[in-house]
Amino acid sequence: MTATAMDPTVFTGEADAEATDTSAVSVGVVTFPGSLDDRDAARAVRLAGAKPVNLWHADSTLDGVDAVILPGGFSYGDYLRCGAIARFAPIMESVVSAANAGMPVLGICNGFQVLCESHLLPGALIRNDHQHFICRDQDLVVENAGTAWTLDYTQGQTIRIPLKNGEGGFVATDDVLDELESTGRVVFRYQGFNPNGSLRDIAGISNERGNVVGLMPHPEHAVEAGFGPEAGSGTDGQGIFSSAVRTLVANG
Repeated sequence: MTATAMDPTVFTGEADAEATDTSAVSVGVVTFPGSLDDRDAARAVRLAGAKPVNLWHADSTLDGVDAVILPGGFSYGDYLRCGAIARFAPIMESVVSAANAGMPVLGICNGFQVLCESHLLPGALIRNDHQHFICRDQDLVVENAGTAWTLDYTQGQTIRIPLKNGEGGFVATDDVLDELESTGRVVFRYQGFNPNGSLRDIAGISNERGNVVGLMPHPEHAVEAGFGPEAGSGTDGQGIFSSAVRTLVANG
């Protein structure tokens, strides 16, 4: 299956008329069997002014996109371990290669798990410490506003975006945690409430270069007023997608 641009007729409403592709930037959104939020991520990309491109798990190339998003869901039914099978999908060889070459790559929830399983990010995501699936609007502190996906935030800013997971507890060895902290690679931290037992309240991290970011909450569900969290603007997640567009435009 070849990669194709997302069908604009999938989305309806007044917001779509305003969400035209205003730049030449294209962002691939990978669909695995069991992906849940790929279309939401594509809509967020479109609202940020870029062109979303559908990438299928069995594709072998990235079709010339400028960035890649691994969306939330339950890839391959979460069999064996969340993200463990998706790591071996044909598309991932190209994703890993591109990420190592500097392409911006974002993993959301299940996508974060895939990034860890693919060793693009350290650590692992395990079952929530309370052993239950949780869905809530979650406050986060932006700890690093210097990555490809966070330039439109300010360090220390508090944002609110939805969270929904059953295996969202971030764990790593003390040495890895210390390195993440000392090198500024903790990108987001839970504020006020730790929803899953993540060590040191870590909600998202980056690689050393800052082009690869993974986070457990769902920014793609907070990109339009009236459709995101009721408290605040409801659009706190849009900065992640607009940051990537700004990064890519700046880099030509």
